[in-house]
Amino acid sequence: MVMAFLMLAMALAAIEGTIVATAMPSIVASVGGFEYYAWVFAAFLLAQATSTPLYGRLADAHGRKPVLLAGIAVFMLGSALCGFATSMPLLVAFRVLQGFGAGAVYPMVTTLVGDLYEVKDRGRAQAYLSSVWGVSAVVGPLLGGALVQHAHWGWVFWFNVPFGLAAIAGLGAHLHESVRRGESRIDVGSAALMFLAIGGLMLFLTQGSFWGSGATVAIVAGAAFVLRQLRSAAPLIGFDLWRDPLILLADATTFVGGMLMIGLITYSPTYVQGVMGYSPTVAGLALTAMSVGWPLASAVAGRLVVPFGPANTARVGGAAALVGGALYLALTPERGPWWVAGSSLAVGVGLGFIMTTTIVTVQSSVGWQRRGSATAGTMLMRLLGTSVGAAVLGATLNLALVRRSAGAGQSAIEEVQALLEPGTGRAAADPGTLALLASSLHAVYVGVFAMAVLICLLTWLIPRGRRLA
Repeated sequence: MVMAFLMLAMALAAIEGTIVATAMPSIVASVGGFEYYAWVFAAFLLAQATSTPLYGRLADAHGRKPVLLAGIAVFMLGSALCGFATSMPLLVAFRVLQGFGAGAVYPMVTTLVGDLYEVKDRGRAQAYLSSVWGVSAVVGPLLGGALVQHAHWGWVFWFNVPFGLAAIAGLGAHLHESVRRGESRIDVGSAALMFLAIGGLMLFLTQGSFWGSGATVAIVAGAAFVLRQLRSAAPLIGFDLWRDPLILLADATTFVGGMLMIGLITYSPTYVQGVMGYSPTVAGLALTAMSVGWPLASAVAGRLVVPFGPANTARVGGAAALVGGALYLALTPERGPWWVAGSSLAVGVGLGFIMTTTIVTVQSSVGWQRRGSATAGTMLMRLLGTSVGAAVLGATLNLALVRRSAGAGQSAIEEVQALLEPGTGRAAADPGTLALLASSLHAVYVGVFAMAVLICLLTWLIPRGRRLA
């Protein structure tokens, strides 16, 4: 019963991203404010990333259950308010509140699985959670489209409330934990510096200029945060845990995995729709293969990580990710969406093996009183990986477009944008414009392949002699 309600709570956070993305065109049409479009997502990620390590510290001090229940309640409140937003700035503000709630849900559910299950069963339990993400990736767009088509767009957010109430009631009745109270001091100053650092990074991502104010804030606040963590007696992020090479490599692999994941999510549909000329539905289905391979591989990894060890299990994932990266590198318009689907499936299998292995490894390498903060730290690495990956690959695409369109001016860039618009934009496009987009996206896939190589190398650095017990 506890596992069922934990999966329900995880579904709230998992389905949020895809369902909101599907509804955004209708939301913008209703309340306006297209210039704030990116911040609807950036604000949520900022609040989630900032609060994740804070909740980890609170959970180690006061227990996982109260932190999780409070997070679900905040998430529901933010969701309800988002549905009533009458302007885009208000929606962004309410998304911050929703993100602060989501920051507790994912790490607390994952930590509780580490608490409730023995090491030999922990991998299979994490695989159940991975299946939630896989199902959500498929159901989210369909549900979002149905809600905005047949009801007010606010139901995209309001539908969370009854499921959140059910999760709170179920966990309140069935989840019982023995709390080993630890250090209760929370470094508020570090939390503020982290907020500024990640906020500066988000601003930098939207600015697109490295030397803008966002990059300056991110660098200064980030450096101050790291120095404060090294000197603090109760740090938000336990950098001392990285003295264990197993944890260090697990977090580094998770970070690169986040970069690889966001690269495929962002640019695979663009290639299928813009270069190959297929519909958004086909583009989405091609990417869905990753969501299918991930939970299936996670289930297998959960059974192998204890008898085979984290190094051997992670290396299977690294090899699969490398195959997927190589397939993307060989992608051409003539190969069609099935090639994209197969490439996405291979990467999904790789990430399923890697992510399950790393989280089980980290949780099994620390005691109860550090498990919450250690799990939250690993979750933060994935969030930061997605942010950095979006920045690196986005800059790669923009630079490739500028260089390859030299002499054509801004009109070439506008024609590339028109390829992604519904209707006859692609049919009327010049063949040179199609070649421009294809070659620029190929530069992105070179970056994707480099990330796959790096993640494979990191898995081979994990010490083989370590076993989980």
